[in-house]
Amino acid sequence: MLAFRPLARSAFTIKYGQVTLLVRRIHLAWIVAAVAFVAAVGAAGFRATPGVLINPLREEFGWSRATISAAVSVNLILFGLTSPFAAALMERFGMRKVVASALVLVSAGSGLTVFMRESASWQLVLCWGVLVGLGTGSMALAFVATVTGRWFVRHRGLVTGVLTAGGATGQLAFLPLLANLTAAYGWRAAALTVAAAALAVVPLVIWLLRDHPADVGLPPYGATQVEPRPPAATGAARRAVTALRDAARSGPFWLLASGFAICGLTTNGLIGTHFIPAAHDHGMPETTAAGLLALVGIFDIVGTILSGWLTDRFDPAVLLGVYYGLRGLSLLVLPDLFAATPHPTMLVFVLFYGLDWVATVPPTIALCREKFGAAGPVVFGWVFASHQIGAAVAATTAGAVRDSLGTYTLAFYAAGALSIIAAGLSLAIRRPTLVPRWRAVFAEDE
Repeated sequence: MLAFRPLARSAFTIKYGQVTLLVRRIHLAWIVAAVAFVAAVGAAGFRATPGVLINPLREEFGWSRATISAAVSVNLILFGLTSPFAAALMERFGMRKVVASALVLVSAGSGLTVFMRESASWQLVLCWGVLVGLGTGSMALAFVATVTGRWFVRHRGLVTGVLTAGGATGQLAFLPLLANLTAAYGWRAAALTVAAAALAVVPLVIWLLRDHPADVGLPPYGATQVEPRPPAATGAARRAVTALRDAARSGPFWLLASGFAICGLTTNGLIGTHFIPAAHDHGMPETTAAGLLALVGIFDIVGTILSGWLTDRFDPAVLLGVYYGLRGLSLLVLPDLFAATPHPTMLVFVLFYGLDWVATVPPTIALCREKFGAAGPVVFGWVFASHQIGAAVAATTAGAVRDSLGTYTLAFYAAGALSIIAAGLSLAIRRPTLVPRWRAVFAEDE
């Protein structure tokens, strides 16, 4: 006879005749992380779609790159500025309600773009800039910081790396699919696909995403005791603004925010938005360029997870300095790598840039948590806002540079120089206790 007997919250027995098996349950933290991964992948993929649509929109409506880039800039700014308020709203109403509402907002914004008219470019700003920007911003990296801060004690840096990789990978992996849909059926098919995909994730979020381990009587993963859920915060906007006011009084906040602004400038704003049109300027088909960006996303998985693992073991400020410095050098050589077909040196750039794409996020979240304690997720939301402001500046400026000079070369050189500056800003946050920390961590692993 088959019988089940609970043994503990983490295990149960299955007995069949004389055979008894011990089966360990998966800690709910991993299920929550899996749902967060799906939401992060979707949010990033939804936000990245304008990079595929720049040329089709120009051809159909006659809008300039600067006009379309302005809508992308609004998207990027709101993607960042929404983040700290979304983190505060999650403290007030819970992650599940905020994320589900955000997905509905993304679906509405993407779906409504199919009704745009040539004489009303403001409709692109409203739909893809405002609605999609607000929706995806509510599922941005502050959401990752909230999930890992509540549900994980052990492997927190590693899980942060995995979730961050999911976000960046979604942003880039969606591009070949959307580019092929656009080429075969037009840009409206891509927009409607995004709308349907966003709605499809809503039931998963409502069913499986849980707000806090205490809600189900569990300790966070790696902890031994159930931590009482903090009382629901009131005044989400006040909470977000207060966290910014307090953090802005410290030097590390401005160093982190400045470096992360340059991070956004060199990733989402420049490469994420303008790599495809820049490659197209050299005769490369848009679908091929989108495929290269998808490869960046694949390599980003390895780079960001590795960065999370390293963040658990080394000084995150030093890691940031290394990441930004290497990124700057790669951007300085990129203008010479464009050609009509991908060649080995471009593939090397794609591999390297993928490893470095958002490797900056796990150490930045760790520094926010270390410097600002319980307010770390909200503070990181503001640091991430600076990331998106930098991205918006790059999206608009690079488009204007291309319209004015006929080439993106100056934009790539400027971004490379700024990345090297970001490396210096990051090293200025360095702790004096690097050696004892990594020795202690490796001693614990042994």
